[in-house]
Amino acid sequence: MIRRQTKKLRVQTKRKLRKLTELFDQEPKQIGLPPGTLVYTGQKETEPVSISLIEYDQNSFTEKKIDNLNEILFSKENEKVSWITIDGVHDIQLMEKIQSYFNIHPLAMEDIVHTTQRPKAEEYPDQLFIVTRMFIYDEENRDIKNEQVSFILGKNYLLTFLEDPGDVFNPVRERIRKDGTKIRSNGADFLTYSVIDAIVDSYFHILEKLGEEIEELEDRLVVQPTREDLQSVHQMRRNMILLRKSVWPLREVISYLQRNEHDVINQSTQIYLRDVYDHIIQIMDTIESYRDMIVGMLDVYLSSTSNKLNEVMKVLTIISTLFIPLTFLAGVYGMNFHYFPELEIRWMYPWGFWAVSLLISLGMILFFKRKKWF
Repeated sequence: MIRRQTKKLRVQTKRKLRKLTELFDQEPKQIGLPPGTLVYTGQKETEPVSISLIEYDQNSFTEKKIDNLNEILFSKENEKVSWITIDGVHDIQLMEKIQSYFNIHPLAMEDIVHTTQRPKAEEYPDQLFIVTRMFIYDEENRDIKNEQVSFILGKNYLLTFLEDPGDVFNPVRERIRKDGTKIRSNGADFLTYSVIDAIVDSYFHILEKLGEEIEELEDRLVVQPTREDLQSVHQMRRNMILLRKSVWPLREVISYLQRNEHDVINQSTQIYLRDVYDHIIQIMDTIESYRDMIVGMLDVYLSSTSNKLNEVMKVLTIISTLFIPLTFLAGVYGMNFHYFPELEIRWMYPWGFWAVSLLISLGMILFFKRKKWF
């Protein structure tokens, strides 16, 4: 039984790992196209793209939704810091217009619409291209929503591309709305650091939720393991693999931004990137610890199931052992013989048979308890 369950677990794990690999290693929808061709590889979207613009300096701040692309065309030459957020990258024509105006390299724009990229950083003339992965925890389904976030950092502007509406950047927006904050007195490079820091901080929130689930699941596995708990173990294991595949490359991205000189990143901002790097190291250590705990929970499940089976077999064995001498007596006195000396004794049935049977059973029970077999 245990061998059958182990084999089934291996099949389920391979199937889920295959799906997870496809998440990062999807084949392009069209093969043989020249480099820089824009082909959206995410889920089909029917909703229109949403664009928002935040402009600020130390003394002023404006925030608005963009209905016409022409409204952001002045942002490139504006002296203020412009933060343009594009929710949805499935509109290829709109992406081409943005690429043309901000002079984004075709390879960078190709990676933006190809939404299965691993975290990375690439330097282009007057721009810096950064890719990260954003995760949002689904409280209802206890699952993680995975999304690619791409950044184009210029001299005084930051373009943020997301697959779907909804992000973790509200704390950054709140700091921009307040007067006298550090982000208002710095440039677009500090804004980029703040946004990446918000993404990294969201990892802590997700790991905290997953840690609570791991503790609850571990207690259930020890007391009363079920098949649903086994599915939860595999779900958590998949989530940890997904987080690890996103955090490890992000460490290299932050290290690259911190140690190399870039025209669009000031040296004062590179100091703050060290803090992000330290946070990523903490996250990596937590992920590794949780992975070890999840692997251990699988062993706990198999051990608990085996112990439960052993307890059942122990009870059945004791019951069978108790009935062995009683079966012998019943067999002897159940034989069809005419001459039984005991048949002539009047109280033989209640005292000779049942009394002896009860004494034998009680004696065996006391013997089992003395041996601590139950």
